[in-house]
Amino acid sequence: MKKIKVGIWGLGRAGFGMHISEIERFPEMFEIVAGCDTAQDRIQGTKKKLPSCRLYSNPEEFIKDPEMELISIATRSPDHTAHALKALATGKYVFLEKPVTLTYADAKKLKKASEKYPGKLFLRHNRRYEAPFTHIREIIATGVLGDIYEVKLHRHGYQRRNDWQTIMACGGGQLNNWGPHIIDHALRFLDSPVANIWSDLKKIAAVGDAEDHLKIVLTGQNGRIVDLEISGGAAISQPEYVIFGTKGALICHGNTITMKYIDPKQKLLKIKAYPDNPPLDWGAVGNEETLRWIDKTVTVAPKAQCEEHDIWQGVYNAIRKGKPYPITIDEAIEVVRVTELVKKGTGFAAKNRLMS
Repeated sequence: MKKIKVGIWGLGRAGFGMHISEIERFPEMFEIVAGCDTAQDRIQGTKKKLPSCRLYSNPEEFIKDPEMELISIATRSPDHTAHALKALATGKYVFLEKPVTLTYADAKKLKKASEKYPGKLFLRHNRRYEAPFTHIREIIATGVLGDIYEVKLHRHGYQRRNDWQTIMACGGGQLNNWGPHIIDHALRFLDSPVANIWSDLKKIAAVGDAEDHLKIVLTGQNGRIVDLEISGGAAISQPEYVIFGTKGALICHGNTITMKYIDPKQKLLKIKAYPDNPPLDWGAVGNEETLRWIDKTVTVAPKAQCEEHDIWQGVYNAIRKGKPYPITIDEAIEVVRVTELVKKGTGFAAKNRLMS
């Protein structure tokens, strides 16, 4: 099957630093034929790296490039919706960087556009392909941890950051930076419509006016809780994943998963609670049953192939082979809806202005 000809709109940290290098991993599937940025230093830097690539400083000329099939949008966050709508109107395929929009109203515009141009819009929630996330989901599916009742997700670091990602008017803040990835994970782990949201946002170490520390607690209609925390002001990090189930638990830090669960071969006794006083010589609080625990530490290695850049293979398979793309527009919209509710009523809910 022929390669997909790609144009990258926005040649900064995401477009130049991520999209180009990721696409280069799949030379049999993709070819970068065009790029666009309004900053001349970005144009010149891309010209050195990709000398045969057509480069534009005028977006209107770029989106009309006749050879380009897929427009990968990596512009600044406040421009994502407008740029995606323009790109879709050309009839080309569109791969949209996160956050896919900054408001729920704009998310609904994207939904309408995706219906008008079916099969054309692909959303870059690439952390859905993160290996620990996939492996942990596989472990949960085996049932060894029992029924999952609480999940904790952490992304911690400490940075006195001062780029545009710290400025509200530019769409900055951790909620729009790491937020789309981890909220998407949270909704997958919740495995239920959201029944309740609690949140707290703070500015700790970053020097802009946007939040750099946030905690969100989602409660599902199924009663499950997902507690997620993203911080640029946490000097000591916690495990990225903590899973509590009725028969065991799991933590994951980096590429190491540590589990403790009741031996699935053990037949648990039928017991009941008694209101009587326990014997005075009763040392343990509980019944006399001895639980056989299995302690296991494994290196992250999911059965499913998954690296964050594999999302491009998902795009290729959808365009060339007609396979379903794993991130739906409705899932992405729900991430935006939750994000907006988290900000509502806080000092970080100011409207974002367009950058162009």
